[in-house]
Amino acid sequence: MRYLVDSTLLIDHANRDLAALTLLRRLVAEGHDLYTCDVVTCEALSGGHPEDLRHLTTLLDALEYVSTTPAAARRAATARRTRNEAGGKRGLGDALIGGIAHELDAIVVSRNGKDFARQGVRTLDY
Repeated sequence: MRYLVDSTLLIDHANRDLAALTLLRRLVAEGHDLYTCDVVTCEALSGGHPEDLRHLTTLLDALEYVSTTPAAARRAATARRTRNEAGGKRGLGDALIGGIAHELDAIVVSRNGKDFARQGVRTLDY
């Protein structure tokens, strides 16, 4: 299976959250394809202590990196517009992650799965 790892999992892993540690170990042990993207990389490395950033960089380096495609960006724009027209808000980052996951046919691994499920993207919550 393909999984797009959200920044929540990476940050929680760096903070030694047991659920995040256990899930990431399981996904690796089971041999799944694990991806990251430009948005996740930016979100994960945007704050924190330098030691945590080294840990996050090591985790990110172990994942397959994919860039946002034009089709993923258009899908993200549609998701944001649809959510805004319905009176809600869809953050740019989550919309782009959802678009990328759709393009990869990947499951988003996140603590905030509902944000992605609203975009029609499969999720794995922890």
